[in-house]
Amino acid sequence: MLSRVAESVFWMSRYMERTNGVLRILRTNYVSSQNEVKDFSWQTLLRSYSDAPQKQLLSLANESRKALHHLLLDRENDSSVINNITRARENARAVQDHTTKEVWQCLNDYYHLIRQPAIEQQILHGDPLTAMDRLISDGMLYHGIVDVTMAREEPFYYVNIGKYIERAILSVDMLQIKLTEIGYNLKEMEDVPALRYLLYSLSGYEFYLKKHRGNFQAELVLKQILFDAVFPHSVAFCLKRLLRYFDQLTPASLPESFKQLEFLIGKANNTVNYTTLDITNNEQLRNYLFQVRSELIDITTGLNKYYFANS
Repeated sequence: MLSRVAESVFWMSRYMERTNGVLRILRTNYVSSQNEVKDFSWQTLLRSYSDAPQKQLLSLANESRKALHHLLLDRENDSSVINNITRARENARAVQDHTTKEVWQCLNDYYHLIRQPAIEQQILHGDPLTAMDRLISDGMLYHGIVDVTMAREEPFYYVNIGKYIERAILSVDMLQIKLTEIGYNLKEMEDVPALRYLLYSLSGYEFYLKKHRGNFQAELVLKQILFDAVFPHSVAFCLKRLLRYFDQLTPASLPESFKQLEFLIGKANNTVNYTTLDITNNEQLRNYLFQVRSELIDITTGLNKYYFANS
């Protein structure tokens, strides 16, 4: 496969996974802003998913509908959901011969869905949850279509490499966002609302309750998001799947390139699975998450260098 084709498939998948993750955290944040959280602010999310000037971010911090519109539909915000979907569609169009017509049709329909005036109307004047639920549902359709229509060949492997590396980064980012909101203060804190909403964002709250019988503890939440081997949004799970699909590229890889990437993935995997972490130590936790994220970014840099022929 040409490196430019592999890169487009990879980024199509990353943008779609990013879209799903951002939509989910926006949804749960909106719910929390309407319910139990006092002095709610969109500031941390705006800093993470907006490139607007600080003055504009401050003006949006306590305006839920305006903040949602900016994060979802503002073309001037480079990180907005609509821009992510647009980029996913552009990459999909460039590689139609290497995916399936169903994948292209799904992404094209998704692009037109988010541009519908009814979506903007619901965000600004109606029920934002209805709009976000529709977008999340149609986004999940994409994952199903990829799984049931694409042959298990190189394009499919790059789709999954992109999906799992983006999902791992998102899980770390979302965890950092919520910990920032509470000042990384987890000492003697059992039921932390911010972490409950994080589990909602990662579709992990029901799994948590079943596993721990409703015993809500911050340490157990962090262990699920970082280390749980069967939770599909944990960093450990994503790295395991990432290595699985990367191994499938062995026959089509230059040995030196494969070796370099295998080392980077193994390094990140070791950091996640073989580091002793004290979550009550604010500085240690902050540094650990920074290290994990940096090593995930190193993997994407390695792919860019060794597989996509970019310097």
